[in-house]
Amino acid sequence: MRYWLMKSEPAEFSIDDLAALVPQTIAWEGIRNYQARNFMHHQMGVGDHAFFYHSCCKQPGIVGIMVVSRLAYPDATQFNPSSKYFDPKSNRDSPRWFNVDITLKQKTRLIPIKELRQYPKLRNMRVLQTGNRLSITSVDPQEWQFILTIL
Repeated sequence: MRYWLMKSEPAEFSIDDLAALVPQTIAWEGIRNYQARNFMHHQMGVGDHAFFYHSCCKQPGIVGIMVVSRLAYPDATQFNPSSKYFDPKSNRDSPRWFNVDITLKQKTRLIPIKELRQYPKLRNMRVLQTGNRLSITSVDPQEWQFILTIL
């Protein structure tokens, strides 16, 4: 099993939006960064766990835990001309973009980025590195276990 951190802007899609779905599962679509896409396409497996992270908001931080519930498959938004994620260079025979399905495991208290930065055990965590803008990053198993203790 691998561990991940997946960012979403709460104005676009929040932990509460996921919690309101029945079932509490959704395609993690709209990723348009090759490295993040490759994580989903080549490394994520069913049963992997991920922190749901609110970004680009007043208080960015971890707000929940999700589970990968379906392996990567082509992101349908790349083929939809009315979608903001439309990619005219992608085609159904050779799609560029993929997503996984994720399912909510639990909402957590907000663990703000400022709090995460206070813990020496998390100093190497990718989301805390200067200049990190990836929407999906791996989380070291020791970092994962430590964060579970502060929930």
